[in-house]
Amino acid sequence: MDSVVSELEGTLLKDRDPFSYFMLVAFEASGFLRFALLLILWPVIWLLDMSGMGEYGLKLMVFVATAGVSESEIQSVARAVLPKFYMDDIDMEAWKVFSSYDKRVVVTKMPRIMAESFAKEYLRADEVIGSELVISRFGFATGFVKGNIIDSCISIRVAKLFVDEKPGLGLGRVASSFLSLCKEQLQPPFMTEQNQLDHQLARPLPVIFHDGRLVKRPTPPTALLIILWMPIGIVLAAVRILVGIMLPMWAKPYLSKMLGGKVIVKGKPPPPASSGNSGVLFVCTHRTLMDPVVLSTVLRRKIPAVTYSLSRLSEILSPIPTVRLTRIRDVDAEQIKRELAKGDLVVCPEGTTCREPFLLRFSALFAELTDQIVPVAMNYRVGFFHATTARGCKALDPVFFFMNPRPVYEVTFLSQLPAEATCSSGKSPHDVANYVQRILAATLGFECTNFTRRDKYRVLAGNDGTVSYTSFADQLKKVVSTFKPFFH
Repeated sequence: MDSVVSELEGTLLKDRDPFSYFMLVAFEASGFLRFALLLILWPVIWLLDMSGMGEYGLKLMVFVATAGVSESEIQSVARAVLPKFYMDDIDMEAWKVFSSYDKRVVVTKMPRIMAESFAKEYLRADEVIGSELVISRFGFATGFVKGNIIDSCISIRVAKLFVDEKPGLGLGRVASSFLSLCKEQLQPPFMTEQNQLDHQLARPLPVIFHDGRLVKRPTPPTALLIILWMPIGIVLAAVRILVGIMLPMWAKPYLSKMLGGKVIVKGKPPPPASSGNSGVLFVCTHRTLMDPVVLSTVLRRKIPAVTYSLSRLSEILSPIPTVRLTRIRDVDAEQIKRELAKGDLVVCPEGTTCREPFLLRFSALFAELTDQIVPVAMNYRVGFFHATTARGCKALDPVFFFMNPRPVYEVTFLSQLPAEATCSSGKSPHDVANYVQRILAATLGFECTNFTRRDKYRVLAGNDGTVSYTSFADQLKKVVSTFKPFFH
C-alpha cells in the first residue's frame, strides 16, 4: 500500500506559523481577554522562534490558548470553527500529491486535538501525529503537553507507526526531520505529475457548515485591528439597533447609509396586498436573522416573519412582528394561513442559516398553503464578525452583525411563481419547494444540498438546534456575561 506522511504547517497549509489558529481557540473557546493576552505575547513568541527556540514559543502559545479550558470546548472549536480557516489556507498542489496515496498521515506542531477533526474529515487522513494536551481529572486542559514537541520526537512517533515498511513519500519543509524516514522526499512548492493526477481525489471535501464569530483568520495585524475596533463596534452596534427600533420603516434606508450600512436591491417587488385578498408569501434564502428585517426595510413596510428558534431577546429587539412556529406541522400550517389572510408574510424554508454558497433543503410546508409565492434571494457581506452562531449566544447575533464597519446586504426579487409552477397545477409541494430552491440557488450562484438544520447543528453543536424559550432576564444575563471583559 502506497503511503504518504505530510507536514501540516507550511506544506498542506501555506502558512507555516500556527499562531492564528491558537488565536482562534483563545477567542472562541475562552473570550476576548485571552485573545488579547495571546496577541500581547506575540512579539515574545516571534523572538523565541527567530532565536532558534521555537519549541518554547509553541509551548507558550499552547499554554495561553488552552490553560483552564475544558477539553470538550477545545474539541468543539476544532470541529466547528478551525476547519473553515484551515481550508482557506490549503495548498492545492500539496493536496493533489497527498490525496494520490492510499494511506495518508498528517504531522502537526499543534496539539493533535486541534487538527485531527479537520485532517480526518476533510483531508481524508488516516492518522494524525501531534502533541498531546495534558488534561486534568476534571476535564480541563492544564496548558501543558505530554513530553517534547520537537521534530525528533515526532520522527520517533512516525517510525513507530511504520514498523514494517518505510513510508513511500514524505512531504515537508527541509527542516522536517521525519523526511529521512521516507523512501522519497518532496519539499514545497509541489508540481503534480500525470500519474498522480490519475489517482488523486478531485478536491478536499468542502466546508459547508462552520461556526465562530470571526470572519478573517486572526493573524497578528488582523487581530490587532479587531481588538482596536471592538469598543467602537459595540458603540456603533448600540446606535444602529436603537435607530432601527425607533425610526419608521420609510426612514431606515436613509439612516442606514449614514451609519455605514448598504443595501443593494435588484428586481421589482410586488405591491402590498389589497384589502380582502390573501397576502404574498416571500420565500427567502436564510443568511442571517436580519433577512426579514432587511426585506421589510426595502419594502418600507413591516412584514411579519415566521421564526423557528429565535431567542427571546432577538424577538424583543425585532422591529417587525415575528410569528413563532411550534414545529408541529398542522399547527404551523394553520398559523401561517391565518397570517397570510391578514397580509404579506416572510418565510425562510431552510429553517436555519448557512454561511457558505450552499442552500439547505427547503421545507415544503410553504408550498401547500398558498400559490402567491415570491422567491427572494438574500445574501450579505461583513468584514469582521459573523452574525450567526450554533454554539454561542444567539441573542448576540444582531449585535455582532451591527458591529461590522460596513455590513452589506443584497436583496434580489424574482418574479412571482406562475400558476403552473405551484400546487394549483397539480404539482406536489416537494416539487414546488425544490423548484424554488433551484431558481434561488441559480440567482445567487450557490449549490443546492439536501442538508437540513438538524445536520448543521449535529455537526457544529452536537444537538438538534432547538433554542430554549428562556426569559428576557436570562437572555440579558447571558449577554452581560459574554461582554463582561469589556467593562472591567
